[in-house]
Amino acid sequence: MHTDYLPFFPLKLVAFPGEQLNLHIFEPRYKQLINECVVEEKTFGIPVFHEKILDYGSEMEVVEVVKQYSGGEMDIFTKCVGAFKMKNFDEKAPGKLYAGGQIERIANVVDHTDGQWTELRTLAKELVELIHMEEELDVDLMTDSFQLAHKLGLSLEQEYDMLQMPSEAQRQQYMINHMRLAIPIIKEMEGAKERIRMNGHFQHHDPLNF
Repeated sequence: MHTDYLPFFPLKLVAFPGEQLNLHIFEPRYKQLINECVVEEKTFGIPVFHEKILDYGSEMEVVEVVKQYSGGEMDIFTKCVGAFKMKNFDEKAPGKLYAGGQIERIANVVDHTDGQWTELRTLAKELVELIHMEEELDVDLMTDSFQLAHKLGLSLEQEYDMLQMPSEAQRQQYMINHMRLAIPIIKEMEGAKERIRMNGHFQHHDPLNF
């Protein structure tokens, strides 16, 4: 696999390939990092931070500097171009304020079946209806597991697991398993909310015949 040296911008989040991420840049080290990425047209890495710097992350390109402030701060649009495994972490890249390290890019293998994708979308639609998000999230517009992942209630740990998976089939099955567990729990919670709403109200019950 191809390896490269990337400047690092650790964050407590997972960005999936194809995802846009908007960032406000204010620390001197990251102002330096982003300015270099813009001038040299190079990418940077977001290693996932969860109590410590983890081994996997997202490779990002700067799409646009939306606003530049007088003190050098910036609002930027970035886009994830792929996932990587970190081979080493330098607290400061040579001669720089920011961190960096060698990475190994993770290939994205598109190998799912139509039946698997149909099942995932069916479960996703059921979940979206349960949480009353039909207007905000149109599952029919989604084309892969990455587009669905942030929308369907995965934890940071689960998103990190998905980031490491090179196979679309593996990611889809992971989400199918997640929703098979989540949907019954959400149904029970919705039922509990309805029972709570009914408390204190006059209720009509048909008489029982013995």
